[in-house]
Amino acid sequence: MELSMEAPSIDHLDGLALLATALLLVFAYVVYPTPMVKFSVWLVILTIYMTWFCYFGVKWLYDVYM
Repeated sequence: MELSMEAPSIDHLDGLALLATALLLVFAYVVYPTPMVKFSVWLVILTIYMTWFCYFGVKWLYDVYM
């Protein structure tokens, strides 16, 4: 039995994470560029990235093993 390790297809949640990250960066560096806002935005982006990374990994493993 050979398992294929192809990446899963991109869906709307992947695009949503990317869009939210871009909007947060625009807010932090263009709209309200204070150090506290920049720091807070980077913490939120880290949270979005880690949540997306876990979601994508589970989606990848679920497609392979199920």
